[in-house]
Parts: sequence; C-alpha cells; structure tokens
Amino acid sequence: MKKYILLLSAIIITLASCNNGPSVEMAQQAKTDDSLIKAFFISNPTIKATKDPSGLYYQVVTQGTGAYPNENSVIKVNYTCSLMGGRRYDAGSDFSSPLSGLVKAWQIGVPHVKAGGNIILYVPSRLAYGTTGAGPIPENAVLTFDIDLISFK
Repeated sequence: MKKYILLLSAIIITLASCNNGPSVEMAQQAKTDDSLIKAFFISNPTIKATKDPSGLYYQVVTQGTGAYPNENSVIKVNYTCSLMGGRRYDAGSDFSSPLSGLVKAWQIGVPHVKAGGNIILYVPSRLAYGTTGAGPIPENAVLTFDIDLISFK
C-alpha cells in the first residue's frame, strides 16, 4: 500500500510541476520584460508610450488619416526591428502581409494608427518571438518595431 501511495504522490507532483512550470516561467519572463521596458523609458524620458492590457507598449508618433486597420486587413508598411535600445535586426520597405499572419505585437499595435501613420511598439518577448527567437533575434528578446503604415485593404 505504501508503494502505491508513494507512486501516486510522485505522479501528482510530476503532473503539478509540469502544469505550473511553463506558466510560472512565462509569468517571470513577462515581469522581466516589463522591467526592461520601463527601465528603457526611464533612460529615455522623451518617450511617451501607452501600455496595452496585453503588456505591449506603444507610441503613436503620427496618427495618419482615414479608417483604422483591423485583424482582417492586409497591411503595407515600412518598418525596422531592433533589440530594445540596441542592434537593428531587420527592416523592410513596402512590406505587405495580412495582419493576422504577423506577430501578436503587430496585431495589437498596428490598429492604433491609420494609413500614413507611424507607431513605435515596445514589445515584450511573448508578443514577438518568445522563447524560440527567430533567425538572428535571440530567445526572449524585448524588441522595438518602428512601423510606418503606408496603406491597408
């Protein structure tokens, strides 16, 4: 009987640690990312960003005109992607894509500007490339996207 209780206890502990491990790590990473973003803002007091409930920070530089895009929009943009406060990793001109197919940060942030607008996104890692990274972008990277929304349909 003691063997069964011991075995059952081991199984329960294993299952509990499997279920809590990733979410605890994700919560800790979210706190770390938010701290890095806030420290960046303290070092750059001219930045006046707004925090979305998702954890994304954004600064509308130019609002643009007309309607706002939505998740079903195909957007055309010029953009740069940098490690926050550091190295530029990627850039694109006249880049076109369905908004729904892009990283979550773009899906949340881009609808805050209209065509002709410019927005800067300060992105916690989970809303970009998370624990896997992407090409030269390291895992758990906190990123900045500077996006000019040229048009959308």
